[in-house]
Amino acid sequence: MASLMASSTASKAPYVCLNCMVSRRFTRFTPSIRRNFTSSLRRPSDVVRPATAPKPTPDVKHIRQNAEIYAKNCLDRNYASHSEYPLRIQQLSEESRQLDHDLQAPRSRIKQLEKTIAKVAREQQENTGQEDLTALRSEAQRLKDESHAMNTRKTSCAEEIQRLALALPNLSSSETPVGHDPKLIDYINFDPQSPPEWATRSSPDPSRSHVAIGTSLGLIDFTSSATTTGWGWYFLTNEGALLEHALVQYSLAVARRHGWKIVSPPSLVYSYIAEACGFQPRDQHNEQQIWTVEQSEKDKNSKPPRSLTGTAEIPLAAMYAGRDIEASQLPVKLVGSSRCYRAEAGSRGVDTKGLYRVHEFTKVELFGWADNNNNNNPTQPETDHPSTTLFNDLLTIQTEILTSLNLPCRILEMPTTDLGASASRKRDIEALFPSRLRNTSDLEPAWGEVTSASICTDYQSRRLGTRVRGGSAKESRFPHTVNGTAMAVPRVLAAILENGWDEKRGVVVVPEVLRGYMGGLEVIGDQ
Repeated sequence: MASLMASSTASKAPYVCLNCMVSRRFTRFTPSIRRNFTSSLRRPSDVVRPATAPKPTPDVKHIRQNAEIYAKNCLDRNYASHSEYPLRIQQLSEESRQLDHDLQAPRSRIKQLEKTIAKVAREQQENTGQEDLTALRSEAQRLKDESHAMNTRKTSCAEEIQRLALALPNLSSSETPVGHDPKLIDYINFDPQSPPEWATRSSPDPSRSHVAIGTSLGLIDFTSSATTTGWGWYFLTNEGALLEHALVQYSLAVARRHGWKIVSPPSLVYSYIAEACGFQPRDQHNEQQIWTVEQSEKDKNSKPPRSLTGTAEIPLAAMYAGRDIEASQLPVKLVGSSRCYRAEAGSRGVDTKGLYRVHEFTKVELFGWADNNNNNNPTQPETDHPSTTLFNDLLTIQTEILTSLNLPCRILEMPTTDLGASASRKRDIEALFPSRLRNTSDLEPAWGEVTSASICTDYQSRRLGTRVRGGSAKESRFPHTVNGTAMAVPRVLAAILENGWDEKRGVVVVPEVLRGYMGGLEVIGDQ
Protein backbone atom coordinates (compact mmCIF):
# COMPACT_ATOMS: atom_id res chain seq x y z
CA MET A 1 0.00 0.00 0.00
CA ALA A 2 1.22 3.49 -0.53
CA SER A 3 2.11 6.26 1.85
CA LEU A 4 2.84 9.85 0.97
CA MET A 5 5.88 12.02 1.46
CA ALA A 6 5.16 15.73 1.26
CA SER A 7 5.72 17.94 -1.77
CA SER A 8 7.35 21.24 -2.61
CA THR A 9 5.67 24.63 -2.62
CA ALA A 10 5.33 26.57 -5.84
CA SER A 11 2.69 28.10 -8.01
CA LYS A 12 2.29 25.13 -10.28
CA ALA A 13 2.94 21.41 -10.39
CA PRO A 14 5.62 20.55 -12.93
CA TYR A 15 4.44 17.38 -14.46
CA VAL A 16 7.61 16.17 -16.03
CA CYS A 17 10.36 16.60 -13.48
CA LEU A 18 9.71 15.17 -10.05
CA ASN A 19 12.54 17.30 -8.72
CA CYS A 20 10.44 20.33 -9.42
CA MET A 21 7.07 19.16 -8.18
CA VAL A 22 5.10 21.80 -6.32
CA SER A 23 3.53 21.34 -2.93
CA ARG A 24 -0.14 21.26 -2.29
CA ARG A 25 -2.10 20.46 0.82
CA PHE A 26 -2.50 16.76 1.40
CA THR A 27 -5.84 15.12 0.95
CA ARG A 28 -6.71 11.70 2.24
CA PHE A 29 -7.21 9.06 -0.41
CA THR A 30 -8.15 5.49 0.48
CA PRO A 31 -7.68 3.95 3.96
CA SER A 32 -4.90 1.78 2.54
CA ILE A 33 -2.80 4.89 1.84
CA ARG A 34 -1.03 6.30 4.86
CA ARG A 35 1.05 9.42 5.22
CA ASN A 36 4.72 8.91 5.88
CA PHE A 37 6.42 12.23 6.47
CA THR A 38 10.23 11.98 6.46
CA SER A 39 12.84 14.63 7.07
CA SER A 40 15.34 15.57 4.43
CA LEU A 41 17.92 15.15 7.18
CA ARG A 42 17.08 11.54 7.92
CA ARG A 43 20.13 9.77 9.27
CA PRO A 44 21.62 6.98 7.15
CA SER A 45 21.22 4.61 10.10
CA ASP A 46 17.46 5.15 9.99
CA VAL A 47 17.20 3.62 6.51
CA VAL A 48 17.69 -0.08 5.86
CA ARG A 49 20.21 -0.36 3.04
CA PRO A 50 21.53 -3.60 1.55
CA ALA A 51 25.25 -4.18 1.23
CA THR A 52 24.95 -3.52 -2.51
CA ALA A 53 23.58 0.00 -1.97
CA PRO A 54 25.85 2.71 -3.44
CA LYS A 55 27.68 4.90 -0.95
CA PRO A 56 26.90 8.61 -1.42
CA THR A 57 29.94 10.87 -1.77
CA PRO A 58 28.98 14.54 -1.47
CA ASP A 59 31.73 17.05 -2.24
CA VAL A 60 32.30 18.08 1.38
CA LYS A 61 35.62 19.74 0.60
CA HIS A 62 34.03 22.05 -1.97
CA ILE A 63 31.19 22.90 0.41
CA ARG A 64 33.65 23.62 3.24
CA GLN A 65 35.80 25.85 1.03
CA ASN A 66 32.81 27.71 -0.47
CA ALA A 67 30.38 27.87 2.44
CA GLU A 68 29.16 31.39 1.62
CA ILE A 69 28.34 30.42 -1.97
CA TYR A 70 26.36 27.39 -0.82
CA ALA A 71 24.54 29.40 1.85
CA LYS A 72 23.48 32.04 -0.68
CA ASN A 73 22.48 29.31 -3.12
CA CYS A 74 20.12 27.89 -0.47
CA LEU A 75 18.47 31.29 -0.06
CA ASP A 76 18.22 31.81 -3.83
CA ARG A 77 16.56 28.41 -4.24
CA ASN A 78 14.01 28.79 -1.44
CA TYR A 79 15.89 26.47 0.92
CA ALA A 80 16.16 29.07 3.68
CA SER A 81 16.21 26.51 6.48
CA HIS A 82 19.27 24.88 4.88
CA SER A 83 21.31 28.07 4.55
CA GLU A 84 23.09 27.49 7.88
CA TYR A 85 24.28 24.01 6.90
CA PRO A 86 27.44 25.08 5.01
CA LEU A 87 28.72 27.06 8.02
CA ARG A 88 27.83 24.17 10.30
CA ILE A 89 29.79 21.83 8.01
CA GLN A 90 32.78 24.18 8.33
CA GLN A 91 32.48 24.17 12.12
CA LEU A 92 32.13 20.41 12.34
CA SER A 93 35.08 19.91 9.98
CA GLU A 94 37.23 22.18 12.15
CA GLU A 95 36.10 20.34 15.27
CA SER A 96 36.94 17.02 13.63
CA ARG A 97 40.38 18.34 12.64
CA GLN A 98 40.98 19.55 16.21
CA LEU A 99 39.92 16.17 17.59
CA ASP A 100 42.45 14.51 15.28
CA HIS A 101 45.14 16.77 16.71
CA ASP A 102 44.02 16.24 20.30
CA LEU A 103 44.06 12.47 19.85
CA GLN A 104 47.75 12.40 18.97
CA ALA A 105 49.03 12.98 22.52
CA PRO A 106 46.88 10.37 24.33
CA ARG A 107 47.53 7.81 21.59
CA SER A 108 51.28 8.32 21.95
CA ARG A 109 51.05 8.19 25.75
CA ILE A 110 48.94 5.02 25.64
CA LYS A 111 51.59 3.30 23.50
CA GLN A 112 54.27 4.32 25.99
CA LEU A 113 52.18 3.11 28.92
CA GLU A 114 51.50 -0.23 27.23
CA LYS A 115 55.24 -0.79 26.79
CA THR A 116 55.92 0.28 30.39
CA ILE A 117 53.16 -1.92 31.78
CA ALA A 118 54.48 -4.91 29.84
CA LYS A 119 58.01 -4.22 31.12
CA VAL A 120 56.89 -3.79 34.74
CA ALA A 121 54.78 -6.92 34.54
CA ARG A 122 57.82 -8.92 33.40
CA GLU A 123 60.00 -7.42 36.14
CA GLN A 124 57.45 -8.25 38.80
CA GLN A 125 57.28 -11.81 37.57
CA GLU A 126 61.06 -11.87 38.02
CA ASN A 127 60.68 -10.21 41.44
CA THR A 128 62.78 -7.22 40.30
CA GLY A 129 60.02 -4.68 39.57
CA GLN A 130 59.34 -1.82 41.99
CA GLU A 131 56.79 0.31 40.07
CA ASP A 132 53.09 -0.06 40.87
CA LEU A 133 51.07 -1.49 37.95
CA THR A 134 47.78 -0.19 39.33
CA ALA A 135 48.61 3.47 38.73
CA LEU A 136 49.93 2.76 35.25
CA ARG A 137 46.87 0.76 34.25
CA SER A 138 44.58 3.40 35.74
CA GLU A 139 46.22 6.13 33.66
CA ALA A 140 46.11 3.99 30.53
CA GLN A 141 42.41 3.25 31.04
CA ARG A 142 41.65 6.93 31.63
CA LEU A 143 43.43 7.89 28.43
CA LYS A 144 41.65 5.14 26.50
CA ASP A 145 38.28 6.36 27.80
CA GLU A 146 39.12 9.90 26.78
CA SER A 147 40.29 8.74 23.35
CA HIS A 148 37.16 6.67 22.88
CA ALA A 149 34.98 9.68 23.72
CA MET A 150 36.89 11.84 21.23
CA ASN A 151 36.68 9.13 18.56
CA THR A 152 32.95 8.82 19.18
CA ARG A 153 32.54 12.56 18.81
CA LYS A 154 34.69 12.54 15.67
CA THR A 155 32.47 9.84 14.15
CA SER A 156 29.39 11.86 15.11
CA CYS A 157 30.88 14.92 13.38
CA ALA A 158 31.53 12.92 10.21
CA GLU A 159 27.98 11.57 10.18
CA GLU A 160 26.54 15.02 10.76
CA ILE A 161 28.68 16.52 7.98
CA GLN A 162 27.53 13.79 5.58
CA ARG A 163 23.92 14.29 6.56
CA LEU A 164 24.01 18.06 6.13
CA ALA A 165 25.96 17.90 2.86
CA LEU A 166 23.50 15.44 1.31
CA ALA A 167 20.59 17.71 2.26
CA LEU A 168 21.96 20.72 0.38
CA PRO A 169 20.54 21.50 -3.08
CA ASN A 170 22.81 21.51 -6.11
CA LEU A 171 24.57 24.75 -7.01
CA SER A 172 22.65 26.74 -9.60
CA SER A 173 23.99 27.25 -13.09
CA SER A 174 25.17 30.67 -14.26
CA GLU A 175 22.42 30.35 -16.90
CA THR A 176 19.70 30.15 -14.22
CA PRO A 177 17.87 33.42 -13.41
CA VAL A 178 17.99 34.25 -9.69
CA GLY A 179 14.59 34.79 -8.11
CA HIS A 180 11.06 33.82 -9.02
CA ASP A 181 10.72 34.91 -12.64
CA PRO A 182 11.61 32.67 -15.60
CA LYS A 183 13.36 34.02 -18.67
CA LEU A 184 11.55 33.75 -22.00
CA ILE A 185 13.81 32.06 -24.56
CA ASP A 186 11.66 31.48 -27.64
CA TYR A 187 8.29 30.43 -29.02
CA ILE A 188 7.23 27.32 -30.94
CA ASN A 189 4.32 27.51 -33.42
CA PHE A 190 3.32 30.83 -31.89
CA ASP A 191 3.61 34.49 -32.83
CA PRO A 192 2.75 36.83 -29.92
CA GLN A 193 1.79 39.48 -32.46
CA SER A 194 -0.69 37.09 -34.07
CA PRO A 195 -2.28 34.87 -31.37
CA PRO A 196 -4.72 32.02 -32.18
CA GLU A 197 -8.25 32.91 -33.23
CA TRP A 198 -9.76 31.56 -30.01
CA ALA A 199 -7.62 33.98 -27.99
CA THR A 200 -9.01 37.04 -29.77
CA ARG A 201 -12.67 36.46 -28.98
CA SER A 202 -14.55 38.79 -26.68
CA SER A 203 -14.66 36.15 -23.94
CA PRO A 204 -13.10 32.72 -23.24
CA ASP A 205 -14.85 29.67 -24.71
CA PRO A 206 -15.41 26.97 -22.02
CA SER A 207 -16.36 24.46 -24.73
CA ARG A 208 -12.65 24.23 -25.71
CA SER A 209 -11.85 22.40 -22.47
CA HIS A 210 -10.27 18.98 -23.11
CA VAL A 211 -12.61 17.60 -20.45
CA ALA A 212 -15.67 18.73 -22.41
CA ILE A 213 -14.19 17.70 -25.76
CA GLY A 214 -12.87 14.36 -24.54
CA THR A 215 -16.09 13.47 -22.75
CA SER A 216 -18.35 14.42 -25.65
CA LEU A 217 -16.27 12.40 -28.12
CA GLY A 218 -15.99 9.39 -25.80
CA LEU A 219 -12.24 9.72 -25.35
CA ILE A 220 -12.01 10.21 -21.57
CA ASP A 221 -14.05 8.64 -18.77
CA PHE A 222 -13.73 10.31 -15.38
CA THR A 223 -17.00 8.94 -14.00
CA SER A 224 -15.90 5.31 -14.04
CA SER A 225 -12.49 6.10 -12.55
CA ALA A 226 -14.15 7.97 -9.69
CA THR A 227 -15.93 4.70 -8.88
CA THR A 228 -12.97 2.38 -9.36
CA THR A 229 -10.15 4.42 -7.83
CA GLY A 230 -11.19 7.94 -6.85
CA TRP A 231 -10.39 11.47 -7.86
CA GLY A 232 -7.23 11.97 -9.93
CA TRP A 233 -7.51 8.83 -12.04
CA TYR A 234 -9.11 8.40 -15.44
CA PHE A 235 -9.89 6.03 -18.28
CA LEU A 236 -8.74 6.82 -21.82
CA THR A 237 -11.16 5.17 -24.21
CA ASN A 238 -11.52 4.58 -27.95
CA GLU A 239 -9.39 7.05 -29.95
CA GLY A 240 -8.23 8.57 -26.64
CA ALA A 241 -6.40 5.36 -25.76
CA LEU A 242 -5.13 5.08 -29.33
CA LEU A 243 -3.82 8.64 -29.13
CA GLU A 244 -1.88 7.82 -25.95
CA HIS A 245 -0.06 4.94 -27.63
CA ALA A 246 0.57 7.04 -30.73
CA LEU A 247 2.22 9.76 -28.64
CA VAL A 248 4.45 7.22 -26.90
CA GLN A 249 5.46 5.52 -30.15
CA TYR A 250 6.12 8.80 -31.94
CA SER A 251 8.26 10.29 -29.16
CA LEU A 252 10.27 7.06 -28.87
CA ALA A 253 10.82 7.08 -32.64
CA VAL A 254 12.11 10.67 -32.57
CA ALA A 255 14.43 9.98 -29.62
CA ARG A 256 15.73 6.80 -31.27
CA ARG A 257 16.44 8.69 -34.49
CA HIS A 258 18.57 11.09 -32.43
CA GLY A 259 20.62 8.19 -31.05
CA TRP A 260 18.92 7.52 -27.72
CA LYS A 261 18.64 3.87 -26.69
CA ILE A 262 15.17 2.62 -25.69
CA VAL A 263 14.70 1.09 -22.22
CA SER A 264 11.58 -0.26 -20.47
CA PRO A 265 12.27 0.56 -16.79
CA PRO A 266 10.47 -0.63 -13.63
CA SER A 267 8.09 1.70 -11.82
CA LEU A 268 9.12 0.54 -8.35
CA VAL A 269 12.53 1.32 -6.82
CA TYR A 270 14.24 1.25 -3.44
CA SER A 271 13.39 4.46 -1.61
CA TYR A 272 17.06 5.26 -1.04
CA ILE A 273 17.53 5.26 -4.82
CA ALA A 274 14.77 7.86 -5.18
CA GLU A 275 16.39 9.98 -2.46
CA ALA A 276 19.79 9.67 -4.13
CA CYS A 277 18.26 11.16 -7.28
CA GLY A 278 17.14 14.20 -5.27
CA PHE A 279 13.56 13.20 -4.58
CA GLN A 280 13.44 14.04 -0.89
CA PRO A 281 11.75 16.80 1.14
CA ARG A 282 13.33 20.19 0.54
CA ASP A 283 13.27 21.29 4.13
CA GLN A 284 11.45 20.82 7.42
CA HIS A 285 8.07 21.35 5.72
CA ASN A 286 8.07 17.86 4.19
CA GLU A 287 7.62 19.14 0.68
CA GLN A 288 8.04 16.32 -1.80
CA GLN A 289 5.48 13.69 -2.75
CA ILE A 290 6.52 10.07 -3.16
CA TRP A 291 4.32 7.05 -2.63
CA THR A 292 6.09 4.32 -0.72
CA VAL A 293 5.00 0.71 -0.47
CA GLU A 294 3.90 -0.14 3.03
CA GLN A 295 5.97 -2.82 4.73
CA SER A 296 4.99 -5.42 7.27
CA GLU A 297 6.31 -5.00 10.80
CA LYS A 298 8.59 -7.98 10.16
CA ASP A 299 10.19 -6.39 7.08
CA LYS A 300 10.60 -2.83 8.39
CA ASN A 301 13.82 -3.56 10.20
CA SER A 302 15.29 -5.98 7.70
CA LYS A 303 14.31 -4.92 4.19
CA PRO A 304 14.72 -1.53 2.49
CA PRO A 305 11.44 0.24 1.66
CA ARG A 306 10.41 0.70 -1.97
CA SER A 307 8.68 3.62 -3.67
CA LEU A 308 6.56 4.06 -6.77
CA THR A 309 8.43 6.25 -9.22
CA GLY A 310 7.07 9.62 -10.26
CA THR A 311 9.29 9.54 -13.34
CA ALA A 312 11.45 7.04 -15.23
CA GLU A 313 14.39 9.33 -14.43
CA ILE A 314 14.82 7.45 -11.15
CA PRO A 315 15.21 3.87 -12.42
CA LEU A 316 17.16 5.05 -15.47
CA ALA A 317 19.64 6.90 -13.24
CA ALA A 318 19.97 3.80 -11.08
CA MET A 319 21.01 1.63 -14.01
CA TYR A 320 24.60 2.72 -13.40
CA ALA A 321 24.41 2.99 -9.61
CA GLY A 322 27.61 1.71 -8.03
CA ARG A 323 29.16 1.15 -11.45
CA ASP A 324 31.89 2.66 -13.60
CA ILE A 325 31.36 3.98 -17.11
CA GLU A 326 34.23 3.98 -19.56
CA ALA A 327 34.88 7.47 -20.89
CA SER A 328 34.84 6.11 -24.44
CA GLN A 329 31.17 5.10 -23.97
CA LEU A 330 30.01 8.62 -23.10
CA PRO A 331 27.63 10.18 -23.62
CA VAL A 332 25.21 7.41 -22.62
CA LYS A 333 21.70 8.34 -23.81
CA LEU A 334 18.59 6.42 -22.71
CA VAL A 335 14.89 6.95 -23.32
CA GLY A 336 12.26 5.04 -21.39
CA SER A 337 8.47 4.88 -21.34
CA SER A 338 6.84 4.07 -18.01
CA ARG A 339 3.83 4.52 -15.81
CA CYS A 340 4.40 7.26 -13.24
CA TYR A 341 2.75 7.82 -9.86
CA ARG A 342 2.38 11.08 -7.96
CA ALA A 343 0.22 12.18 -5.08
CA GLU A 344 -0.50 15.57 -6.69
CA ALA A 345 -2.74 16.43 -3.76
CA GLY A 346 -4.06 19.90 -3.05
CA SER A 347 -6.54 22.55 -4.07
CA ARG A 348 -8.30 22.03 -7.34
CA GLY A 349 -9.29 24.51 -10.00
CA VAL A 350 -9.86 25.04 -13.69
CA ASP A 351 -6.09 25.13 -14.26
CA THR A 352 -5.70 21.60 -12.91
CA LYS A 353 -8.97 20.08 -14.02
CA GLY A 354 -9.08 16.88 -16.04
CA LEU A 355 -5.80 15.43 -17.27
CA TYR A 356 -3.54 18.29 -16.26
CA ARG A 357 -2.77 16.95 -12.77
CA VAL A 358 -3.38 13.26 -12.18
CA HIS A 359 -2.05 10.52 -9.92
CA GLU A 360 -1.04 7.98 -12.58
CA PHE A 361 0.08 8.59 -16.12
CA THR A 362 2.36 7.46 -18.94
CA LYS A 363 5.51 9.44 -19.63
CA VAL A 364 8.49 9.03 -21.94
CA GLU A 365 11.68 10.22 -20.23
CA LEU A 366 15.11 11.07 -21.62
CA PHE A 367 18.12 10.47 -19.36
CA GLY A 368 21.83 10.72 -20.10
CA TRP A 369 25.33 10.77 -18.63
CA ALA A 370 28.10 13.07 -19.88
CA ASP A 371 31.78 13.14 -19.00
CA ASN A 372 32.85 15.58 -16.31
CA ASN A 373 36.09 16.86 -17.79
CA ASN A 374 36.05 19.99 -15.65
CA ASN A 375 38.31 17.94 -13.40
CA ASN A 376 40.99 18.47 -16.05
CA ASN A 377 40.06 22.01 -16.98
CA PRO A 378 38.35 23.95 -14.16
CA THR A 379 38.28 27.11 -16.29
CA GLN A 380 36.24 25.49 -19.06
CA PRO A 381 33.12 27.58 -19.80
CA GLU A 382 29.86 25.98 -18.78
CA THR A 383 28.57 26.30 -22.34
CA ASP A 384 31.41 24.05 -23.56
CA HIS A 385 30.77 21.29 -21.05
CA PRO A 386 29.68 17.90 -22.48
CA SER A 387 26.57 17.98 -20.28
CA THR A 388 25.48 21.26 -21.93
CA THR A 389 25.90 19.64 -25.34
CA LEU A 390 23.76 16.70 -24.20
CA PHE A 391 21.23 19.13 -22.70
CA ASN A 392 20.94 20.95 -26.02
CA ASP A 393 20.46 17.63 -27.81
CA LEU A 394 17.61 16.83 -25.44
CA LEU A 395 16.03 20.25 -25.99
CA THR A 396 16.22 19.67 -29.76
CA ILE A 397 14.18 16.48 -29.38
CA GLN A 398 11.57 18.23 -27.23
CA THR A 399 11.29 21.11 -29.68
CA GLU A 400 10.99 18.80 -32.68
CA ILE A 401 8.21 16.78 -31.08
CA LEU A 402 6.12 19.77 -30.00
CA THR A 403 6.69 21.60 -33.27
CA SER A 404 5.48 18.61 -35.29
CA LEU A 405 2.40 18.28 -33.06
CA ASN A 406 1.42 21.84 -34.08
CA LEU A 407 1.14 22.97 -30.45
CA PRO A 408 1.70 26.68 -29.69
CA CYS A 409 4.40 26.76 -27.01
CA ARG A 410 6.94 28.95 -25.29
CA ILE A 411 10.38 27.97 -23.95
CA LEU A 412 11.42 29.25 -20.52
CA GLU A 413 14.72 29.22 -18.61
CA MET A 414 13.45 28.51 -15.12
CA PRO A 415 14.52 30.56 -12.07
CA THR A 416 16.32 29.37 -8.96
CA THR A 417 13.16 29.07 -6.85
CA ASP A 418 11.66 26.64 -9.36
CA LEU A 419 14.59 24.19 -9.33
CA GLY A 420 14.40 20.94 -7.43
CA ALA A 421 17.22 19.66 -5.23
CA SER A 422 19.23 17.97 -7.98
CA ALA A 423 18.89 20.42 -10.87
CA SER A 424 21.56 22.99 -11.64
CA ARG A 425 19.65 24.33 -14.60
CA LYS A 426 16.13 23.73 -15.95
CA ARG A 427 14.17 24.67 -19.04
CA ASP A 428 10.43 24.21 -19.33
CA ILE A 429 8.27 24.26 -22.42
CA GLU A 430 4.70 25.40 -21.88
CA ALA A 431 1.79 24.91 -24.27
CA LEU A 432 -1.26 27.11 -24.65
CA PHE A 433 -4.43 25.63 -23.15
CA PRO A 434 -7.57 27.50 -24.25
CA SER A 435 -9.46 26.15 -21.22
CA ARG A 436 -7.09 27.99 -18.88
CA LEU A 437 -7.79 31.39 -20.42
CA ARG A 438 -9.48 33.87 -18.05
CA ASN A 439 -9.29 37.05 -20.07
CA THR A 440 -8.66 37.27 -23.79
CA SER A 441 -6.46 40.33 -23.21
CA ASP A 442 -4.04 38.26 -21.11
CA LEU A 443 -2.69 34.91 -22.31
CA GLU A 444 -0.43 34.34 -19.32
CA PRO A 445 -2.82 32.02 -17.38
CA ALA A 446 -3.33 29.90 -20.51
CA TRP A 447 0.25 28.62 -20.56
CA GLY A 448 0.81 25.21 -18.97
CA GLU A 449 3.97 23.13 -18.68
CA VAL A 450 4.27 20.07 -20.91
CA THR A 451 8.01 19.32 -20.80
CA SER A 452 10.98 20.00 -18.59
CA ALA A 453 14.73 19.43 -19.02
CA SER A 454 17.44 19.62 -16.37
CA ILE A 455 21.20 19.46 -15.96
CA CYS A 456 22.04 17.91 -12.58
CA THR A 457 25.86 18.10 -12.84
CA ASP A 458 27.36 15.42 -10.53
CA TYR A 459 24.64 15.67 -7.86
CA GLN A 460 23.01 12.34 -8.71
CA SER A 461 26.14 10.42 -9.72
CA ARG A 462 27.81 11.27 -6.41
CA ARG A 463 24.83 9.91 -4.52
CA LEU A 464 24.50 6.83 -6.73
CA GLY A 465 28.19 5.97 -6.80
CA THR A 466 28.47 6.27 -10.60
CA ARG A 467 31.99 7.06 -11.85
CA VAL A 468 33.77 7.61 -15.15
CA ARG A 469 37.11 5.95 -15.80
CA GLY A 470 39.55 6.41 -18.64
CA GLY A 471 39.93 9.15 -21.17
CA SER A 472 42.41 11.98 -20.73
CA ALA A 473 42.06 12.00 -16.93
CA LYS A 474 44.01 9.47 -14.91
CA GLU A 475 41.66 9.58 -11.92
CA SER A 476 38.03 8.53 -11.92
CA ARG A 477 35.39 11.25 -11.68
CA PHE A 478 31.66 11.60 -11.25
CA PRO A 479 29.77 12.12 -14.54
CA HIS A 480 27.12 14.76 -15.07
CA THR A 481 23.52 13.67 -15.58
CA VAL A 482 20.89 15.27 -17.79
CA ASN A 483 17.18 14.45 -17.90
CA GLY A 484 14.04 15.67 -19.57
CA THR A 485 10.62 14.80 -20.88
CA ALA A 486 10.09 13.43 -24.33
CA MET A 487 6.36 12.99 -23.80
CA ALA A 488 4.08 13.66 -20.82
CA VAL A 489 1.07 11.92 -22.32
CA PRO A 490 -1.97 13.35 -20.43
CA ARG A 491 -0.96 16.99 -20.73
CA VAL A 492 0.09 16.75 -24.36
CA LEU A 493 -3.07 14.78 -25.15
CA ALA A 494 -5.11 17.51 -23.45
CA ALA A 495 -3.27 20.20 -25.42
CA ILE A 496 -3.95 18.36 -28.70
CA LEU A 497 -7.67 18.09 -27.93
CA GLU A 498 -7.96 21.78 -27.06
CA ASN A 499 -5.76 23.18 -29.84
CA GLY A 500 -6.88 20.69 -32.49
CA TRP A 501 -10.58 21.22 -31.83
CA ASP A 502 -12.51 22.19 -34.97
CA GLU A 503 -15.63 23.80 -33.54
CA LYS A 504 -17.52 23.99 -36.83
CA ARG A 505 -17.03 20.31 -37.69
CA GLY A 506 -17.16 19.06 -34.12
CA VAL A 507 -13.92 17.08 -34.50
CA VAL A 508 -10.33 17.08 -33.27
CA VAL A 509 -7.74 17.22 -36.03
CA VAL A 510 -5.07 14.56 -35.46
CA PRO A 511 -1.51 15.89 -35.95
CA GLU A 512 -0.14 14.51 -39.19
CA VAL A 513 2.90 12.88 -37.55
CA LEU A 514 0.60 10.73 -35.39
CA ARG A 515 -1.69 9.46 -38.13
CA GLY A 516 0.59 6.61 -39.13
CA TYR A 517 0.36 5.30 -35.56
CA MET A 518 -3.45 5.61 -35.59
CA GLY A 519 -4.35 3.66 -38.70
CA GLY A 520 -4.36 6.76 -40.88
CA LEU A 521 -7.01 8.51 -38.76
CA GLU A 522 -7.09 12.22 -39.66
CA VAL A 523 -9.81 13.49 -37.32
CA ILE A 524 -11.51 12.25 -34.17
CA GLY A 525 -15.27 12.64 -34.05
CA ASP A 526 -18.26 12.62 -36.39
CA GLN A 527 -17.70 14.55 -39.60
